Amino acid sequence: MKKLSNILLILPLILSCKMAKTKTQEHKFWQKGGYFVQTNIDLKNYDKGIIRARVENSWQDFKIQQLPDAFLDWDFQRRLETVEQIKKGGMPSLAGAHNGMVASYGLKRKDAYFSINNAVKGMGFLPKQEKLEQTLNLLKSTFDSSETKKYAILESLYKNGKEIFDLTKQVSLELYAAPDFETHTFLNEMTDPGVAIVFLDFPSYELRAITQLIHPANPNLTAYERNVVDYINTIHDYFHSRSPRPSIGVIYHVIEVFDNSPGRAKGIRIVPPLP
Repeated sequence: MKKLSNILLILPLILSCKMAKTKTQEHKFWQKGGYFVQTNIDLKNYDKGIIRARVENSWQDFKIQQLPDAFLDWDFQRRLETVEQIKKGGMPSLAGAHNGMVASYGLKRKDAYFSINNAVKGMGFLPKQEKLEQTLNLLKSTFDSSETKKYAILESLYKNGKEIFDLTKQVSLELYAAPDFETHTFLNEMTDPGVAIVFLDFPSYELRAITQLIHPANPNLTAYERNVVDYINTIHDYFHSRSPRPSIGVIYHVIEVFDNSPGRAKGIRIVPPLP
């Protein structure tokens, strides 16, 4: 599995984030069992395509949007190119679909002057609800397979991405947040779940999203939420060996998409379409 250790920048879910320990941080989000409950989003109308969230100090209803074909074609193609590059012994690029730069704000940490924060997060896709358990079982049943077989499975997922994945979401992991160690991204998202995600590439896209944080130890998770956090951890560990503990799962529900390509769209919103 030696080559697999070099795949840090391809799979949907390795995080890279700015962190600093602070013993004076107030841990107001944590319960006795070492988990948290996110209180700034409301999913009761999720089946109607609506997510309610407390953004910019007020509760608002947001319509969940689907990623446009142009974004999906770019994203899946970049991922397939990266897999091919790694198979040939190359290193993945820092640019592309995997590394989303997440801008958040909301809670000034005790070691910072500002609440605004930006961190690069490993991004990926989540299977549709009806395909989630099947895809999760595929990963678990091939967890100890050869690199060649794992690459083939990954390529198959990306080649059939529009049929397999929920196209209204990106997902990631919050690897490091814990009661005694909180990343600034975590604090901001628990305070205000509205974020902007930018990808360094051409074309260049920006997603505006509502963040849903899922702690694996929360005893009140639904069966679907348990599968979600299990899947995100499993796809991360699939190429990086088993982690010592499951990490917090993150869903970014897409609300708006902008084309930030220089000389082309220059930051114009493309989803939902302008009137």
